[in-house]
This record gives sequence, C-alpha cells and structure tokens, in this order.
Amino acid sequence: MSPFKFAIGDNAKRSSALKNTMTHQQPIGVFDSGIGGLTVLKELLGRLPGESFVYFGDTARVPYGTKSADAVKRFTRESVRLLLGRGVKMVVIACNTASSEVLPAFESEFTVPIVGVIEPGVRAAVAATQRRRIGVIGTPGTIRSGAYQSKIMARLPDAVVIPQACPLFVPLVEEGWIDTPVTRLVAREYLRVYEKADIDALVLGCTHYPLLKPVIADVVGEKVALVDSAVETAREVSRVLAERGIAGTGGGGEFHIVLSDTSPSFGDIATRFLGRRVPDIELVSVV
Repeated sequence: MSPFKFAIGDNAKRSSALKNTMTHQQPIGVFDSGIGGLTVLKELLGRLPGESFVYFGDTARVPYGTKSADAVKRFTRESVRLLLGRGVKMVVIACNTASSEVLPAFESEFTVPIVGVIEPGVRAAVAATQRRRIGVIGTPGTIRSGAYQSKIMARLPDAVVIPQACPLFVPLVEEGWIDTPVTRLVAREYLRVYEKADIDALVLGCTHYPLLKPVIADVVGEKVALVDSAVETAREVSRVLAERGIAGTGGGGEFHIVLSDTSPSFGDIATRFLGRRVPDIELVSVV
C-alpha cells in the first residue's frame, strides 16, 4: 500500500487540464461511499472487458446515508475530483445516497459523463413488478430523498411503493458480517414491514445491499424479485460510452482500488465478492 496526501486544489487543476484530452483508453471512475460499489464494478468488469477502472471508496467517511445533504454533496464533489485527477473519461456514482442528492447538479458541473444508479434501478423495478406493489430499502438519506419513490410513481402512477430505511445494513457489510445471526435478526426487524404488504419486487436501494442478497431473500421470500441496479447501471454505462464515442478499444479488464481508509476485512470481502484477486489497495487522504 502507498498512502499519500490528496490535495483538492491540485487535483482540480489536473481535472481541468484533462477536459479536452479524453481518449478511448482512459479508465472509467467508479465512486462509492464504501465497498458496496464493488457490486457495480463487478458488473462493469463483466460487461465491458475492453475498459479499465479506478474505484474510489470513501471508507473513512462511510456511511453517507446518515449525513446531511450538504455533507454528501461536499464529499461527493471531492471524490469526483479525485477520480478526474486520475484521468478518468467517465464517472459512475455507484452510491444511491450520492446519486439521489447530487447527480442532477453534477451533470452540469463536470464535463465528463456522470452516470448514477437511481434511474437504472427504477427501470428494473418497473420491469420486474406484476402487481405494481414495490418495496424500496435504502439508507436514511436515500429513503428521505424520495428519489426512488417519485421516479417509480412517475412511470407507474398507480403503483404502491413502500420505502424502508435500513441504516445498519451498511456497517454490517463494512464489518464483513454478511450472513450472521445478528445480520439475520436485523434484516427480519427491518423487513417486517413487508410481511403483509404483498409486494412482488424489492429494490435494493444501496450498493452495499446486494452483498446481503441471500439473507434478504430468505426473509422476504422467493416470490419477491430483488432488484439490483448494478446490472442496469452497467448497461447504461455501455450505452453512454457508445453514444459519446469513447468506448475502450481493447486491452482493458484492469482495475485499481483507492480507499480513504481500510480495514483488515476489506481485502477478503472484496476478493470474495468480485470473484477475482484484488490488486494492492492504495490509501489516500481527502482531508
């Protein structure tokens, strides 16, 4: 590992200089508040073998879901600038809280394409439901924003959308407690709201939550489709790359992981979930 100090001002200057030098072979930046965005990275690596990636997890400041909107905007802006300083040609905000709080403003603030996870998840939920009764679980920030609820209702005005904040899921995943008695107890408590709700689709509205899929599936039952936006997000990234004419032309498949903090369990969790060896992790400071 090679820790170093990150200076926002220097990085901003570098990103400005990169505006007009975008090439096919530049990497794609993937940002999440922690390790949950690895679910998106996994799908991107599978769908886009010609691309390389830089993943930044702001693990020193996770979870974002309990932070104020202003804090989320500041943290996300700093993280996007960090990735731009690495010369990325696109940024995937693989964080539901950040996507719901800042994405519209950032699309006009930065010159590179920025893709979030909310819209792809909404499309997948609408396609999955038959009875138009949809559950949405997420961090307090994502649920409070109403982003999934409002966008689903815009597409299905007669839908019944039942949101539920699950703030303890993120730290459980970050601690590596993927399937433990405590995790199952917490899941049963949070998901009790769906016992008689007759939902047939449940949106996993946080990129950490797919790591808990087996537990969540056991609690809600096999008749409820779990909607993971990672697959749809990867499709959206592929579409934007083609539309902008910046798709990689080969020699990709590499990824570099940058974190603002780490833990002894990170490497094991990341390797198990990605299904491949995790390269050396680089530590940075965003303070």
